[in-house]
Amino acid sequence: MVVERRRVVAHGLVQGVSFRDTLRQAALRYGVAGWVRNRGDGCVEAVFEGAPDDVERLVATARRGPRRAQVERLEVWEEPVEGASGFRIVG
Repeated sequence: MVVERRRVVAHGLVQGVSFRDTLRQAALRYGVAGWVRNRGDGCVEAVFEGAPDDVERLVATARRGPRRAQVERLEVWEEPVEGASGFRIVG
């Protein structure tokens, strides 16, 4: 199975709107591993690792965010696969 890893940083109104839990639920639904956290600068950062189509679904979810979020910009970059398992909210 092909696996890829992406890191994303969401900018805008992304904290206090269930952004992390939305990504966690989607990751569980798509079988994607990784983590998500609030950053001190008001952004949300996450790492997704799994099948390319499933990772892309998570990136699209992060780009939209939950209903109350206002994602102004989403930074996305590829990283080397680390063999992550499970998906958790950290920090």
